[in-house]
Order: sequence, then C-alpha cells, then structure tokens
Amino acid sequence: MARARELGLSVLGTTSPNPAVGAVVLDADGAVVGEGATSPPGGPHAEVHALRRAGERARGGTAVVTLEPCAHTGRTGPCADALLAAGVARVVVAVPEPTQLAVGGAERLRAAGVDVEVGVEQEAAEEGALAAWLTGVREHRPFVVWKVGATLDGRVAAADGTSRWITGPVARAAVHALRATCDAVVVGSGTALADDPQLTVRDADGRDAARQPLRVVHDRRGRLPATARVLDGAAPTHVSRAAGPAELLAELFDRDVRRVLLEGGPTLAAAFLRAGLVDEAVVHLAPKLLGAGPSLVGDLGISTIGAALSLEPREVTPLGGDVQIRLRPTRHTGDRPHADERG
Repeated sequence: MARARELGLSVLGTTSPNPAVGAVVLDADGAVVGEGATSPPGGPHAEVHALRRAGERARGGTAVVTLEPCAHTGRTGPCADALLAAGVARVVVAVPEPTQLAVGGAERLRAAGVDVEVGVEQEAAEEGALAAWLTGVREHRPFVVWKVGATLDGRVAAADGTSRWITGPVARAAVHALRATCDAVVVGSGTALADDPQLTVRDADGRDAARQPLRVVHDRRGRLPATARVLDGAAPTHVSRAAGPAELLAELFDRDVRRVLLEGGPTLAAAFLRAGLVDEAVVHLAPKLLGAGPSLVGDLGISTIGAALSLEPREVTPLGGDVQIRLRPTRHTGDRPHADERG
C-alpha cells in the first residue's frame, strides 16, 4: 500500500478533476507483477495500467489500490469489471469511494467472489495524493497549499523591498517541484506588481516543463499591466476579480482545479488564513536575519495568544542551507459533503 501511495503522488497535478490513484498488482505468490497510476482525464485509471503490466500473472493474485475501484462507466469503463476480467482473487483498498457516481465497486467484486478489504492505511492515503480530490468532493473547493519563503525572523523581504534571493537554489528547485504537483498557482496583484513573477514550472535543467499549471492573479482593481510576465503566453493565465478567497476558489473549482498553490504575499495569505481556506503550509526558512521588512503573513485579526492559529508540523526537510517545514492547520472549514464527483 505504501508503494501504491507513492504511485499516486507521482501523478499528482496531472489527473484533475479525477483522483490521483496508485495501484499495485501481486501474483498468486505475492510477487509484484504490475504497477500503475491514474492517467490524465480520459485515460486509463490506475488499476487498468497495473493490470496491463501484470497480464496473465494477475490471475489468482491481489490488487492493492489507494481508492476503491469505480463501478461506473464514464470516459473509461468500470475498474471493478477490469479486475474481474483479470481474475484477481483479492482486492485491498485504502479509501472507500465517497461519491454516489462511482460507488459500488467493492460490492460488485464481493458479489463475484473476490475477497475485498477496505480501509487499509486509510488515513495515510487520505492525507496523501487523494487529499485534494477528497477536499473537492467534501467541500466543493480546491485544496490550498500555502507556500512561503522567509528569513529566520519571518521576513519575506528587506525593508527596501528586495527579496531575491532569500532562499538558496535547492529551495528554489523545490518550489518548482511543488508547483508541478498543483493545478494552479495563485498570487495577488501586489506580488505581481512588485516581483513580476513568471510562475512557470522549470525542470532541473532550467527548461520549461511540458505541463504548466494555470497561473492565477487575484486583481480586483484591474492593476495588472499588459506587460506582466504572467501574461507572456508561456502558460495559461487567469486574471480574477473575485470578491475574496472563497469566490476565487469557486472560480477555479469550476475550471477543474483541485489543488492550488498559494504563492501570494502577506496580504493574500492572511485573507486565505482568515477564511479558513489553507489546508497545508510549506514554509522555506533561510538562516538569515533582517530585523525589518514585511512579515510572512499579514493581519489575522488575532489579538491574544490564546487565539493563535496553530499549525501541526508534519515534516522537516533540509534544503541545502535552508529548511522546509510542512504543516497542517489545526482549524479549517470542515467537511461539506458533495458526494457527486468522479469522472
């Protein structure tokens, strides 16, 4: 199952609005004979890829999948039927299907005599590659990752406004890898005017990646100039005049965006945090001190320490001379079920 989760993560950012699922097929003796992950929309699901690689060796074996195999026909056929046709004897599932559209795969398999186990390492799978899709199902909005780079004293720029480069090349490469896992990258008009970022994804050699996320500028006052680099044609761009974070996310959700990277400045970050619309934070800290300059987040409307917004550290990773801290807020908007999405 750990390998199936890795396979799902390997295609994160390429499958929306479908879930990034991973699957592993074992033969009757328990040897791995096939692996797969979800294709972009319209392509085969993870189980089909894994079964094709396994071939006849799947017969009598086990399929391990991060999400319950679907039972409906959309742009592709039901994965439950593909597993039955392959002759697998057992199916192990992490996350039960939450949508009314695709539910029923486990029941169909059991009815045909297949041994099905659901809920294996479910929490780890839900917090991994499936988190964005599940947020879409439950809350009808994209999952938001807030990324910020700051000095040790929490400054995102010096007093004179200079900010290149707070972090080093390893951290900057990590940002490009993070962007590649997202459907959209969002900044505010203030960041677009101050830094004129291009917001593209580049590979390890500095070349533009084949797939680029949607670049989004939240510009309610129409300040973005026609000469801005985000309008250069290197990637698709959406300029939004949405009233606030919730309205902006609704626009992006309607565009099949399920995972957003929030790279805006302190003001936009504060707006998303105040609205309870940050699901994960990725903070790059450089071992530098400035003592002055804008802080990594603006006013959150918190006046006492007891009301502080707490975040739970999930992972700390050295990035050259810098440090990456991945965190999850302990308060968020909660679940609002919309169990009608999967295609």
